Amino acid sequence: MFRPRGRRRRDPRVSWDEAVAGCSRHTGRSRPPALDRPTPAQYAMHGAWVVGARGAYDMNSVEPLADALREAAEKSPKVVLDASGITFADSTLLSLLILTHQATDFRVAAPTRQVLRLLQLTGVDGLLKVRATVDEAAVA
Repeated sequence: MFRPRGRRRRDPRVSWDEAVAGCSRHTGRSRPPALDRPTPAQYAMHGAWVVGARGAYDMNSVEPLADALREAAEKSPKVVLDASGITFADSTLLSLLILTHQATDFRVAAPTRQVLRLLQLTGVDGLLKVRATVDEAAVA
């Protein structure tokens, strides 16, 4: 491949930290702080129990969300996941969503582009009840 002298081509790849954390700066630890243990917020709305997910979810960080969704399914017949704060998701989160769908009347509200793309690529968007807002998901 021909490259003009004096001009270096910028590497289009991003580092693992940038891809997962959504930024290029962190404290130098092996994992960005946002991935340590996201704590889901929980509250009742229109007869549904809402679990607000924030941060990145993979096999190392999904446990608190899994616990929150399991508790929500025990508390309420209708559970809504507010997915508006999810910055990264992989097949671990996808599996959790399917398991929660099987356990209760489950809705995913306000998914980020990344989460929506994951649901669409895997065909799970046809299985789950995906709504644009938390209010819409809780009322439906």
